[in-house]
Amino acid sequence: QVQLVESGGGLVQPGGSLRLSCAASGMIFSIVAMGWYRQAPGKQRELVAGVTRDGTTNYGESVKGRLTISRDNAKNTVTLQMNSLKPEDTAVYYCNARIHEISGKLSFYWGQGTQVTVSS
Repeated sequence: QVQLVESGGGLVQPGGSLRLSCAASGMIFSIVAMGWYRQAPGKQRELVAGVTRDGTTNYGESVKGRLTISRDNAKNTVTLQMNSLKPEDTAVYYCNARIHEISGKLSFYWGQGTQVTVSS
């Protein structure tokens, strides 16, 4: 079994910054990819950013140039640096990971979610 634990959400004013972190632990052989999704009230969950083991990144169109994803393979962590935040960035942010478990199984895991609110 694998656990993803997120931290770093909160309330920030428009134009401000937040940093989200997610740590994976458990029966992990290797992590193929990690990423962040978000879901605002009444909307579908959408991709924010993702990063593969070799460092290849991809971003949702609405966050390009403002958010930066990075990962530490040695620590099994992924970080999302969010700058120039806008009210429309308000959502619950979920960490996601595609993991090769020690058992040999390839699985997808989600974190519990962390609230980000951008408001004056």
